[in-house]
Amino acid sequence: MIELNNVIVRIVNLEDISDIIELQKKAFPLMAKDGVIWSEHHLESHIKIFPEGQLCAEIDGKLVASSSSLVTSLTPEYQEHTWKQATGNGMVTNHTLEGDSLYGADIATHPDSRGLGIATMLYDSRKDLAVKLNLRRIIAGGRLFNYCEYAEKMSAQEYAEKVVSGEIDDLVLSFQLKNGFKFIKVLPNYMRDARSLNNASFIEWINPRHVPQK
Repeated sequence: MIELNNVIVRIVNLEDISDIIELQKKAFPLMAKDGVIWSEHHLESHIKIFPEGQLCAEIDGKLVASSSSLVTSLTPEYQEHTWKQATGNGMVTNHTLEGDSLYGADIATHPDSRGLGIATMLYDSRKDLAVKLNLRRIIAGGRLFNYCEYAEKMSAQEYAEKVVSGEIDDLVLSFQLKNGFKFIKVLPNYMRDARSLNNASFIEWINPRHVPQK
């Protein structure tokens, strides 16, 4: 458990499930309309299979953010994939401690609690977990949140490159870059999402404390 400025980051338990589902509806209203958010059976599966990888943040006892992750491997390491493929259809049944990568399946922050550094605390907790498990890296597919506003002018790859160069600010990718992640490439058809037009950025954080196993 991590506590900073009245924010507590801890492992999710079964009693949190209903609060996480309500949080998802607030954090991802468009995706919620399309049914692309966690359901009770997804979250139960996450907790059962990999409890350490399921985190939440609360302020004064109120759950305001959550994140889900699993351990996996990609072959080749920058393999193109979809969200469903990476997360076992959202159930994380493909989680394996034989993997070399912590995969960020999801992170959600309540709109009223954004800008307080909570998402960064969750990212830091993920980094701590990657170090603890001696994983080589953290990877994820991040929604290109503002791409819908630029799609008529440029490709998703061009958009991402402009975000990396600082020419465009993207709510998700810009934040990830500030948290030490590197943009690798665009993942087309990653997940159903009106804002990104289904495009995501493949991002990676290399664990500087990783010790290769013989």
